[in-house]
Amino acid sequence: MRLLKVVPANTTIDFVGKRKLAFGFSIILILISVGAFLTQGLNFGIDFRGGILMEIETNGPADIGALRRTLGALGLGEVKVQEFGEPTDVLIRVQQQEGDEDAQLKAITVIKEALGDVVTEYRRTEFVGPTVGAELIKAAIWAVTSALGAILVYIWFRFEWQFGVGAVIALSHDVISTIGLFAVTQLEFNLATVAAVLTIAGYSINDTVVIYDRVREELRRYKKMAIPDLLNLATNRTLSRTFLTSVTTLIALAALASLGGPIIRDFSLAMIWGVVIGTYSSIFVAVPTLLLLNLGRDAFSSGDDAEEGKEADDGSAESSAEDPKDGQGG
Repeated sequence: MRLLKVVPANTTIDFVGKRKLAFGFSIILILISVGAFLTQGLNFGIDFRGGILMEIETNGPADIGALRRTLGALGLGEVKVQEFGEPTDVLIRVQQQEGDEDAQLKAITVIKEALGDVVTEYRRTEFVGPTVGAELIKAAIWAVTSALGAILVYIWFRFEWQFGVGAVIALSHDVISTIGLFAVTQLEFNLATVAAVLTIAGYSINDTVVIYDRVREELRRYKKMAIPDLLNLATNRTLSRTFLTSVTTLIALAALASLGGPIIRDFSLAMIWGVVIGTYSSIFVAVPTLLLLNLGRDAFSSGDDAEEGKEADDGSAESSAEDPKDGQGG
């Protein structure tokens, strides 16, 4: 693990000292996200807006590119074609057509005529109405808010209430900014995006808990160190782990975004943004928020006081060099 440590063990970056600048940036980011959402809204995909869903089997390995060109030339609006399962299995999504049910049935007939002998079997043909789309939107909102609530309860019981509130503030920051990204860029917002938002929440809370766990350890170890210095110490000691985790995750996501095709590109871009903003919020939002919430030592007074009386600087340098947990996130 020492060979993988790309961040020096004795870093002393004053993260807490930069909290005003970080909070200012975060506030601007949130305002832009909310403003874009209220003025432009989201570019909902077929999952939410409704449309035609067809599952077909082709007479050989499907030529996805040719199918997209064929269906895209029909003038039916947004069309998505993706392979799933076997090479001959294809899923087709077409946006909802203007008009009543007859208009949807007519579009299905046009699609079948265009595909012709390429298809050996139509396994499923469904029309997703706007009512179903509205229900999916409600379910997505419920999933995200429930996840945030469960995280608040978990962190509150594992640590103290300040940690729970700080974690939820950081998570809300990540979720709102991710939704804002889709509102600003008008990338398609679909069920895959909801999955990306929940994944981002999981990634961010994992990173935050690692740093919070180290903060708790340092609170037990250093009884006289000033809280801002202690928060900086804990953040610096987990910096190597945070950096390595983020970079390795970004490498995988970059491969998905560049090589995964258009079907998962929006998902990959959302995840890339989420990893970057999640790492930022764990360091510059979640930790400094503890200072604003007046984090005290009372709940941690029963811990190991072997380091009592050591000077902050000496303790920081020595523990960074010798602590076997250093660089492994607590």
